[in-house]
Amino acid sequence: MSITIIGGTGPQGKGLAKRFALSGYKVILGSRNRERAEEASSELNSALPEKFRNISGFDNKTAISKSNEFIILSVPWEGHNQTLEEVKDILKGKILIDIVVPLDRKDPKKVDMPDEGSATEAAQKIVGDEVFVIGALHNVSAHVLNNLESNINCDILVCGNNLVARLKVIDLITKGLNAVAYNAGDILSARCIEAITPILIRINVSKAVPFTNAGIKIWSPSDWFKNRED
Repeated sequence: MSITIIGGTGPQGKGLAKRFALSGYKVILGSRNRERAEEASSELNSALPEKFRNISGFDNKTAISKSNEFIILSVPWEGHNQTLEEVKDILKGKILIDIVVPLDRKDPKKVDMPDEGSATEAAQKIVGDEVFVIGALHNVSAHVLNNLESNINCDILVCGNNLVARLKVIDLITKGLNAVAYNAGDILSARCIEAITPILIRINVSKAVPFTNAGIKIWSPSDWFKNRED
């Protein structure tokens, strides 16, 4: 199976590309600048064992055309809407996994939601109903994604209006990233999920805590009590 990552030359995109490649997926990086995508794919392949060097780079439209079904959008919020406007006509029939968080330009510890309510909702409005937009992977730091020596340290909340597409994305995350993913409901849930990220950023940069790059975890009561006993 092939997966396209638009914005795959950025930190989050690179981390996702390596993890999916190590799980046996063919990964296609997309960028407005094809040369940049090709350079990034070469860099990532060189960091992987030879049998997993299955990452290639193209311009955005070519990268999308080469995907079987899944397109991951991993661009800065400032370029989110423009990127989708440029490629929306070739996204029909695809599942668009939007991982973008609308962080405030002046203060990433705050969210600056668009009029639609969230980046995921803005994406759905731009691409139309013929594209299944699923929000996911909003709360995972780029550092965690690129640290291949450890599993992803948090659970993934997945939302979107199409249940079948949601379940497909949950399956992709489970198999491709070896992470736990939960069905968080329809697209309105993205407003809450995306807003968690600046809170995590605030906590992670705080000198009051002895850690960084923390994420969220969904725990059952039995897990919580077991952890206390251990």
